[in-house]
Amino acid sequence: MKKLFMLLLALCLTQAVFAQKEYGIKFSSLINDDLTLENAIRLGLENNSDFLAARQEITIAEQKVAEAKFMYLPQISLQGTATWFNLDYPMVLPEAVGNRFLISDDLLKLTEDSIKNQFYGVGVTATQYLYSGGRISSTLKMAKANLKQAQSKYDTVKNAVVLNIKKAFFNLLYAQEHTKLTEQTAQQAQSFYNASTLNAWEKVQARAKLASLLGARNGAVKELKDAELAMLVALNKELNTHVKVVGNFKPVKTDLDLPHLNLWSMEFRPELKSAIYALELDSLSIDLALSRRYPDIILTGSYEQLGYDNLDSVNRQISLAMRLPLSYNLATQSAQKKAEQTKSTLRRAAIEDKIHVQVARAHADMLFWQTEVLQRQEAFNEISKLFSQAQKTPKYGTAPLEALSAYLQAGSDYYCAIRDNLTAKAELEWAIGRDL
Repeated sequence: MKKLFMLLLALCLTQAVFAQKEYGIKFSSLINDDLTLENAIRLGLENNSDFLAARQEITIAEQKVAEAKFMYLPQISLQGTATWFNLDYPMVLPEAVGNRFLISDDLLKLTEDSIKNQFYGVGVTATQYLYSGGRISSTLKMAKANLKQAQSKYDTVKNAVVLNIKKAFFNLLYAQEHTKLTEQTAQQAQSFYNASTLNAWEKVQARAKLASLLGARNGAVKELKDAELAMLVALNKELNTHVKVVGNFKPVKTDLDLPHLNLWSMEFRPELKSAIYALELDSLSIDLALSRRYPDIILTGSYEQLGYDNLDSVNRQISLAMRLPLSYNLATQSAQKKAEQTKSTLRRAAIEDKIHVQVARAHADMLFWQTEVLQRQEAFNEISKLFSQAQKTPKYGTAPLEALSAYLQAGSDYYCAIRDNLTAKAELEWAIGRDL
């Protein structure tokens, strides 16, 4: 029986370790360096302090909404007091201890019973606003509008972080592919140079061309290291971590027209939503300021037991009160809130114009690069085919190295176009506020 128990325990531990390993393989860049774009975005969001702070702002706003809802409920307070006194004249205790009235020692001496200079009291009080001129409802609406604004800020920060990660991801993907291309051409260049039969003048040209191709390889390696560093910064990971990304390094395109994209941007861009909620907050602020012209109708009730040596005495009361605050700054606050509302309206219009410009610029870049990348792709494919055919022929002079340099240049231009094409798509998605 003991052996069976140990066997089951070992099996459970093995499964737990395997599950942790699978989790690590799936989500940890320290175990698995090959990051997809989706995992990179997830890791970047989890490690970004601005994004996490924006998420906490939503939690704070949600709690403020809950607090505003509590204002509809009666405010209940429980109180218990124990007072030791020595008075020459009657007094009323401070509000903090219930405004109790205490008689002096002279009056105590006139009573038939012997009463100690001690006073006790316990009680409960409930206060309910029956009418507040809309102040409570406006406060709740403002809390909800603040929550919507916090959610819009959260989406704004999220979109900015995602765009930064996409740019770093596509740049690293380009650097990886470009490094492979330059490494391949550098090896071929060294092979061509070693196998070539050249005169003295041609050797000078060939050696210079070989140095240029090797320098392109070294530059690509440095560019790869810089791209890895930028990716680690975007992910907020340790800078000594090795990271490698995987994805389709191919051209992309979109067929959507500019009016369609503008409509999407007006619907999905969180900055515009935030401006709309700010305008709503200003309208509610005006209503809240104007509500001070109306009275409060308050219902209160209390029950208390009190006495000098026991709690036999009972007080009960129910009160209905109307309170009208007279404020000198009512007109000035109303004018101030209206000016803030006008300012928010102008700000919203400016944001709309800015978004339209961003969408138009991103759309123009996307159209250019989705056309340019196809032209460079066609040129590179044709040069690659011609280069493969030329390799089957005898190699004379510096022509092979010149052709290899042209091949590398065409490949580099094509890879740069793919990177800029993918980046243009990411910027267009950011401009309209949603993925294509």
